[in-house]
Amino acid sequence: METGPREGAQVGPALDGFLLRGRATPTPRQMEEVGVRADSLREVTAVEFLRTMAEESYDVLVLALVGGGVQAMLHGLKRVWEDRTSRPVVVTGYVGVVYEKLADGLLLRHGADLVLANSRQDADRFRAVYEGVGADASSVTEVALPFLGGAAYEGEHDPYTVVFAAQPSVPESRKDRTYLLNRLVQHARRHPEREVLLKLRSRPGEHTTHIEELPYQKLVQRLDPPANFRLVYGNMGEVLDRTDLLVTVSSTAALESLHRRIPTVVLTDLGVREALGNHHFVGSGCLASWDQLDDGHRPVPDEEWVARQGVVADGSYASAFDAARERIAELLDRPGGLPPLTPYYTPVTAPGYLPGILARHHLGPDGTPLPGAPAADREPGPVRQIVRRAARGAYRHGVQRVAPVIRRMGEL
Repeated sequence: METGPREGAQVGPALDGFLLRGRATPTPRQMEEVGVRADSLREVTAVEFLRTMAEESYDVLVLALVGGGVQAMLHGLKRVWEDRTSRPVVVTGYVGVVYEKLADGLLLRHGADLVLANSRQDADRFRAVYEGVGADASSVTEVALPFLGGAAYEGEHDPYTVVFAAQPSVPESRKDRTYLLNRLVQHARRHPEREVLLKLRSRPGEHTTHIEELPYQKLVQRLDPPANFRLVYGNMGEVLDRTDLLVTVSSTAALESLHRRIPTVVLTDLGVREALGNHHFVGSGCLASWDQLDDGHRPVPDEEWVARQGVVADGSYASAFDAARERIAELLDRPGGLPPLTPYYTPVTAPGYLPGILARHHLGPDGTPLPGAPAADREPGPVRQIVRRAARGAYRHGVQRVAPVIRRMGEL
C-alpha cells in the first residue's frame, strides 16, 4: 500500500509507503528490483495502517493489494474517515493481465474512486461487470500497463538470446513444469550458439502474489543443462534489453516484449486453457509450440489485438495516464470534498462473503478492528523482528518443501 503526496509536507510530492504484513510481503531485494523509492517505508498490520490513515492527511492513497486486501481496506477506511470532512482520493487496479476471477476481483475493488484498467479491452470488461450488477462504473479509468518501457528491438544480438519468462503458479503441476523446463534445455542443446535464459521472478524463499510450490530452481537441479543455459533474476526490462525471442505460457512479460517489438511467443504445448491464462492471447497472433519454434517459426503479432491491450507500441505511452491524472485532479478540487466510500459489497449485499474477507484482516463486519487485533504502538524490537523473519521463512519453506511431500504421500 502506498500513499502520497502529503498535505503541508515538503515542496513537491512526498511518498509514504506501507507494506501490509503477510506471507507475500516483499523482500528488500524485490523492492530494490522494481525501483521503489519512498520517502518513508514501513511494514504494518491492517489495523496499524488504518490508524495511521485516521491520524494523518494525504491527497492520494494507492491500494496496491490483492482483491480481498483492497476490499478490507476500503471498509476499514470508510469507518475511520466517517467523521472527517475530507479524505484522500483512493486508487486501485490491476498490474498485469486480468485473465482469471474477473468478476470476483473487480467487485472486491469496487468502492475506490479510481479502478485503473490497463487497456481499452479491460476498461470495457470492467464497466460491463459493474453495470451488470447494478454498481456504479464511473470509477473505471483506462490507462496502460504501468511497467512498459525500454528501447525498441532493433535486431539480433550476439549471441542470439532466447528468454523463457517463468510464472510462479502457471503451470501448476510438476509434470507440466518439468516438461517446459526440459523443452527449454533441449532448445539450448539444439542451438549451442544461442544463449538460453530462464527468467525467474523470485529467489528461493521469496514470494510473489502467487504461492510457488515447485520452483524451477529446484527442478533444474535434476537436469544437466548445457553451458549456454542460465537462470537469471532481476528486472524484466533489463533482461529484455538483450532478448531476441521471448517465450512464456501467459506471463505479462509477453506484453512488455510486444511493447518493445521483440519477437514474442505464447506457448500452446499444454493447450490453450483458462487454467493457464494463455487463452487471453487468443487473437494475438503469438500462439505457437516449442516444435514450431525449434523449426524456425516466428509468430507475427496482430496489431489491432496489441493496441487493445494497452501495449501502446506506437509511442503514445507518455500520454496514456493523462485521463487518470485529470480524474484525480478533478476529485481533489471537488467542492465540499469527496463522499464516503461506498463499496458494492456490504453486510446486506454479501452477508455470507464479506465478513470472512474482513475478518482475515482482523476487521469486523462494519470495518472496525476486532478485539485482540494486532496493532503494535511502536516498532518491534530487534528480537521480535528476527523471530518474525524466521517465522515467515518457515512458512515459505513449508509451502515450497514440506507441503508437496505431504501431498505426494497422500497420493500413495
